[in-house]
Amino acid sequence: MYKILSKKIHSIAGGALVVAVLGIISRLFGVIRDRILAGEFGAGSELDIYYAAFRIPDLVYNFVIFGAISAAFIPLFTKLVVDDDAVEYGKNKKAWDFLSNVINVFSVMLIIVCGVLFIFARPLMSAITPGFTSIEVTAIVLLTRIMFLSPLLLGISGMIGGVLQVYKRFVIFSLAPIFYNLGIIFGVWWLVPIMGLPGLAWGVALGAGLHLIIQLPALRRLGYQYRTIFNWRDKNLRSVFVLMLPRVLGLMASQVNLIVITIFGSFLASGTITIFNLASNLQYFPISLVGISLAVASFPVLTRKFAQSDDAGFRETLGATFRLILTAIIPISVIFILLKWEIVALVLGTGEFSAQDIALTANALALFSVSLFAQALLPLLARAFYARHNTWLPFIVGLLSAGVNVFLSWLLADAYGVLGLVWAFSSSSIFNFILLFVFLRYHAGNFDDKALISTLFKSLTATAGMAVVVVTSQRVIFELFVLNQLWRIVVATGLLVILAMVVYVGIGWLLNMKELKEIYKKMI
Repeated sequence: MYKILSKKIHSIAGGALVVAVLGIISRLFGVIRDRILAGEFGAGSELDIYYAAFRIPDLVYNFVIFGAISAAFIPLFTKLVVDDDAVEYGKNKKAWDFLSNVINVFSVMLIIVCGVLFIFARPLMSAITPGFTSIEVTAIVLLTRIMFLSPLLLGISGMIGGVLQVYKRFVIFSLAPIFYNLGIIFGVWWLVPIMGLPGLAWGVALGAGLHLIIQLPALRRLGYQYRTIFNWRDKNLRSVFVLMLPRVLGLMASQVNLIVITIFGSFLASGTITIFNLASNLQYFPISLVGISLAVASFPVLTRKFAQSDDAGFRETLGATFRLILTAIIPISVIFILLKWEIVALVLGTGEFSAQDIALTANALALFSVSLFAQALLPLLARAFYARHNTWLPFIVGLLSAGVNVFLSWLLADAYGVLGLVWAFSSSSIFNFILLFVFLRYHAGNFDDKALISTLFKSLTATAGMAVVVVTSQRVIFELFVLNQLWRIVVATGLLVILAMVVYVGIGWLLNMKELKEIYKKMI
């Protein structure tokens, strides 16, 4: 069975399909994870402690590992693997030695960094959760220290996952995040009853371990044998550090935003941080599936067009991808706003998650959805700058946007609670989008304004028609289904979403939206 799962997928289309399908499944497991967490704990201090404890371990992983893998390790490893069809597995010594060296050096770095942070966890967590009581901070410190296992395990796993991508073992690579969520679910159901709240942190560590373990046999099948190489002077290792710096700087703004939310949320009502995170996870689903996937797919093309000095091709690719994202994300934003209660009740409405928690999370989701278009387009705009070898401008704009988030959070948090924090985050995202859009037009020129305006007009028109039908149908469906049971909510929400999609696509087709027809051609 494992041999089948670790089989090489030769075609680009096949690999993309596997990653997309398993990516959706992984996201669904993330939704299930959030439902279980919400049902077990509700929106209260326990989950606030859990989400706050994530901040520093997550920051370490993103800065030290995620930046290195995406920006540096995979390209350099690929360069060392001249042709994986021609190289006998296990004989590609340079590439395997490079992998061992990177794993060893980064593992030592992570052990040192996490060790120092482990020692100073108390003052550090007191600084980013100043509104919590000393008892709550003590609990956060304990969970944070346990979670420091996660960056180390996920870091090694991330390097191995990069190798599996290079060798086109997409199935195992894409299964790893599912096992990560299964570890957290195991922690909720089996470890928390035994050891209390620390069981959540041990579930995270278990998930990170499963994320690593599931990939090890596939790496072994490729012929890799671990070696105790530790060479700081290796030129390829130095290149990793040089190449990862811009990516780390680019990640800084988003991490600053999350820490800011945690700081201000700690002063607000119990459950604030939980509701913010749960609503954010829900709205991130379409951002990941639409915005990030299309941005990642277009990045190699944008890079090649710029390298070839094909400015017209660069703008054409950028404009086409921009319009595709808009075509998909505008109706999703409106569906999230119109069906906010149904979506939150369906995903999170169980156990200890009260009707008040559902209502507040639904309102937060609606406010997030206002900026969904900006958040979905930001990955594309940032990669357009990266393709042009300009990494500093997205970083500077990101920091300015983080400053807007800090100011608006300070201004709105006391008066509006968690909704004020969401307003601040959404506003800063729109600000970030506007600046990057304006600067990109200045540097790259317009990317077919006429087509963009046409797509925007047609999409908004189709969305308006969709909204009218959905609002009208809600009353009828609510009379048919009393939404007091899960199956009733599932059926009612499913009918409304299907109706919305049919109406949007139908109106868009009548308006001759090229993007819809392009999506249809790719599907068949």
